Amino acid sequence: MDGSLLVLGLVVVPILFGIALLLLPIGDDNSVAPKAVGALVAAATFFGAIASRNDSWTWHWLSRPFDASFHFGATSISFWIVLLLALCTFCAILATSLPRQRQFIAQMLILEGAMMGVFLARDLLAFALFWDLMLLPVFFTLLGWGEHHATAWRYFLYNFAGGLALLLATAAFGVLNGSTDVIGRTDVHLVGAWVPWIFAGFAFAFLVKTPVWPLHTWMPLTYSDTPAPMVAVVSAVQSKAGLYGLIAIGMAFMPDYLKDAAWLFIALGIISLLYGAAVSLVQSDAKRIVAYSSLSHLGLIVIAIASFNATALQGAVIYIIAHGLFSAALFLTLGFVESREETRSLVRLGGLGASNPRLAGALCIAALAALGLPGLAGFVGELIILVGIYQAGMIWEAIVALIPIVVASAYMLRLFQGIMNGPEVGDLPVRRDLSWIEGLALAPLLIALVVLGVAPHALTTFDAKDFNAVQTVAQGATR
Repeated sequence: MDGSLLVLGLVVVPILFGIALLLLPIGDDNSVAPKAVGALVAAATFFGAIASRNDSWTWHWLSRPFDASFHFGATSISFWIVLLLALCTFCAILATSLPRQRQFIAQMLILEGAMMGVFLARDLLAFALFWDLMLLPVFFTLLGWGEHHATAWRYFLYNFAGGLALLLATAAFGVLNGSTDVIGRTDVHLVGAWVPWIFAGFAFAFLVKTPVWPLHTWMPLTYSDTPAPMVAVVSAVQSKAGLYGLIAIGMAFMPDYLKDAAWLFIALGIISLLYGAAVSLVQSDAKRIVAYSSLSHLGLIVIAIASFNATALQGAVIYIIAHGLFSAALFLTLGFVESREETRSLVRLGGLGASNPRLAGALCIAALAALGLPGLAGFVGELIILVGIYQAGMIWEAIVALIPIVVASAYMLRLFQGIMNGPEVGDLPVRRDLSWIEGLALAPLLIALVVLGVAPHALTTFDAKDFNAVQTVAQGATR
């Protein structure tokens, strides 16, 4: 073993505390003790990630048929996603108010630890193992707190199929390269007859997880059936694992094959953009509006990655973080609405802003960020992506991408107006506005949206190595 135990703790500590909450009677199921423990662990991982930004930890555990290590350490891209994960987990745990709260927060912590393993892994095999592990907390949450067990199995089967493809591709990668301890390295470039199949396995797993059309059918049901705190983290961070994989693995080690398949990724991204926006316009379930809007937004990031343009890639990373912030804020806010009014149907809601001004303000900021209002984080990411894909010569793609970006204003304003404005619905109970703890759960996300919107510079300062693959392909890399 070698390296900083603090990095290892970012992965192991949340999982251990999650298991402890499952097994030990720490307070009553609905007491504040489990919430306090969960929030403290999530806050500790946030500050621990900052303190260990340049550290790593390694344990070599496999020599045959290839070398593999449990090697953890943040890259200049995954560092920001790790901070997003810790922040969203902290906010989601504070927002939790469910039956069997102790068990639910335990699943949240296990999910955080598993996803920390994905984004901190420098070894492909460790990446693949934690990729599969992060399915389990969501699956058990859907079984225990979801609305339909069929949704849990749909989520599991889709994502397990992707995880199996990822694991097989990783094993083949290791045999071909001799080692899977490669993430973050610039001296690995696979060649050979098996590489297209290895790339296909990775690409399938990443596109299922993102997701893109037509591999998205698990996502709307999962997002609408999962309790708001859990889906806030899944939408904000777990969906970014596929996008991160495309950058850190596909673009880094198999850029030629990603370049060859760019037309397919661009086509799927455009279809996801248009389809997600169109379906969001006609949905009446508030959570499904946000779910399909995520399909649209993430399609834009897929196009940015496939453009092989450094500017677009910078915009993609900014938008990955921005989308995580506003999607988490939207789902948490809609969870507060549903807990008060016992519905999330726009047909049944209306006029809540008069008696819930703080709740209305939170939803307004999150919705404005999602529709790309200048001054908020969503606008910066979208603008840089559009500039980048235009620079890459993708003029028609940039024009088409503008359509769903404009349509986002329609469905996000419809979401806000349908819930907060208009005449009050007579048979809806009048409940109190956001409590201080609920406000504290939303405040970091909303503040971060504003800060990132006016000062996105930190997210555009990458190490040069992160763009080596882009430059290599641009200069005409050969297999």
